[in-house]
Amino acid sequence: MYQIFICLYTVGVAIASFFREKVKKMWRGERESFKILKQKVDPKARYVWFHASSLGEFEQGRPIMERLRVEHPEYKILLTFFSPSGYEVRKNYDGADIICYLPLDTYYWARKFLNMIHIEVAFFIKYEFWWNYLRILQQRNIPVYSVSSIFRPKQIFFRWYGHDYGRVLKCFTRFFVQNEISKQLLATVGIENVEITGDTRFDRVLQIKKQSRKLPIVDAFKQNSKVFIAGSSWLPDEEIFIRYFNEHKEWKLIIAPHLIGNDRVQQITSLLQCDAVRYTEATMENVKGVRCLIVDCFGLLSSIYGYGDVTYIGGGFGVGIHNVLEAAVWGVPVIFGPNNQRFQEALDLLASGGGHQIDRYDDFERLLDAYSADDNLRKADGEKSANYVNSKAGATDRILSAVGL
Repeated sequence: MYQIFICLYTVGVAIASFFREKVKKMWRGERESFKILKQKVDPKARYVWFHASSLGEFEQGRPIMERLRVEHPEYKILLTFFSPSGYEVRKNYDGADIICYLPLDTYYWARKFLNMIHIEVAFFIKYEFWWNYLRILQQRNIPVYSVSSIFRPKQIFFRWYGHDYGRVLKCFTRFFVQNEISKQLLATVGIENVEITGDTRFDRVLQIKKQSRKLPIVDAFKQNSKVFIAGSSWLPDEEIFIRYFNEHKEWKLIIAPHLIGNDRVQQITSLLQCDAVRYTEATMENVKGVRCLIVDCFGLLSSIYGYGDVTYIGGGFGVGIHNVLEAAVWGVPVIFGPNNQRFQEALDLLASGGGHQIDRYDDFERLLDAYSADDNLRKADGEKSANYVNSKAGATDRILSAVGL
């Protein structure tokens, strides 16, 4: 059944590539992967393979890659992506020797791909379960590890109709899962080679914080004011928090929208009742007289969070919240919308008291009023965020120790 599905899926992707630019990039990239391997593979080298679906999974695998790079230079690293949103951003990442798309999981392409490179160990990050690749790796006695994986009862492996596909789980040498629930679910289908190591993203955000940059523009903007930072925001988020800050002049506001095109920036400025400046147009002088800074470029948000007194993470009124850990690591309260149930770190932040869910404007107003009136409350909630992140660090060490690397 899986082989039929993957063939139909391949045909669907080929057709969709004529109409959607993102799919076209993926389709072309998969074809070019064999050319990249032919050009770059060192036939005498020993490779460790990391596969990540997209950018988020790459960040989870990154701490392990970078540790291996330093501690085991005898290995070279192959990094593959499924999605253009991962590959196009990280195709020039210098922590891997070869970076390419992973061709779709037909038996022919999987076998051809794996025949071109001497892989000694493979790490599949979080949700990646490609039957043909995994089966061939198992047949060749190549260790395969699932890293930072998390399982839920509604996944196909635990449904009556998912028994056949569930056999893919037996191809893994070991699962390094995030929580006890995942371990228990795997046990229900006979998978016992499981260790709870946590999520490597905690190691990554601590690393990001350590490597953060001072931003003179943001320093000049902040001065001695309280600053509210909204990261990866969408219009439904902005309609809530901008309404509040239009009425409360004692705060300054930094907005880093998820999309940064001119239309989105204009959409934001149309909601504001105060002066705003774009980061790309900001100077040390013109930011001093405005209450809102709009970050219309990429690569700065993780450092900008360090200037915040309260943070908000967007997506909770739509597609699902974005990365809460990059804000929480700075020891600030983290606010987000209701679509957060699929994100363990958000649920944990709520339980710790460092995170807060809002469902409507009134919730946001009550919370910000409380923080405005009581700095000690705000700082205490921020400390809970930092303590939560620090308490979850160390997954990278636990994984590498268990693997023997």
